[in-house]
Amino acid sequence: MARDGTARRRVGIKDVAREAGVSLGTVSNVLNRPEIVAESTRTRVLDVIDSLGYIRAEGARQLRGWTSRVIAVLVHDLANPFFTALATGVEQAAREADLGVMVCTGARDPAEAARHLALITSHQVRGAVLTSGEGVGRTVAAFRRNAVPFVVADQNASQPGACSVGIDDVAGGHAAIRHLIERGHRSIAHVSGPDRLQQVRDRRRGALGAVAAAGLPAASLRDVPCPALTVNAGRDAGHRILGLPTRPTAVFCANDLLALGVMQALYEAGLRVPDDIAVVGYDDIEFAASAVVPLTSVRRPAAAMGRQAGRLLVEDTGRGTVHEHVHVVLQPELVVRRSSMGTPAR
Repeated sequence: MARDGTARRRVGIKDVAREAGVSLGTVSNVLNRPEIVAESTRTRVLDVIDSLGYIRAEGARQLRGWTSRVIAVLVHDLANPFFTALATGVEQAAREADLGVMVCTGARDPAEAARHLALITSHQVRGAVLTSGEGVGRTVAAFRRNAVPFVVADQNASQPGACSVGIDDVAGGHAAIRHLIERGHRSIAHVSGPDRLQQVRDRRRGALGAVAAAGLPAASLRDVPCPALTVNAGRDAGHRILGLPTRPTAVFCANDLLALGVMQALYEAGLRVPDDIAVVGYDDIEFAASAVVPLTSVRRPAAAMGRQAGRLLVEDTGRGTVHEHVHVVLQPELVVRRSSMGTPAR
């Protein structure tokens, strides 16, 4: 039983047979000897398997009393240090419980996420930490369908029937812009990521809130949208900022990779950070402090978030434990470094 009182049951071969209107033997043949099944029947059964999300489990792991000693973590891209730190936090929580960790990348790609689910389900992994973002709704639905316990990390809203851990990105965006306003900036470019991401929208909402709280017009914050949260996208945004009729005195970026790209473009144009233009990032990845000009950034406690998510998953899937699903919200912290400490020209 799930701790919320609903039964956890994997989609089984009987469900497929009932939905397709065929016998168990026919489903078995489709799976094991498809060449002996009529094409129309085979197609119907395979369509049902796809729609129900049925995945065969390894027979040896169906033994009563067997409990997996592995949890999984699905992240978008380990090339982004934020997700590396989050996965490290999950691994720390697993180690505390004497468990191992399977790390899967590419979670934003539906096909890749489906492949990971098949691997996790077929090997009866204990449960998974899912990173929020693009496509997470489909991933969550698939995990529910296959009765795989999960916790969503970097989720800014509670998740029905599951635990989640998030960060107050509204507060983070507010802190970044308030800092720049206190430094005297009145014209700030906001280099944002894909608007479909809740985290990006929340950071912008916090930034606009800081502008309003300071009694400044909303136009004081100029949006420079980006299709991705990458260094290359930041470099492109930096070139666009340089082409504005009136150059802003500061830039707030939706993550540190964007900020590093913006600074590259500024350096290429011969501008100095922070003397000519101040820059603030978001996430406080490892490279932020070691940049040529150390980057002011809003620190999101990625490792702590992963650790919390991992612990919740271990508790939820532990035998004989009573677990209540919760939504945990962690607070960001502004880390001030040299990149934002210039004084805007009057």
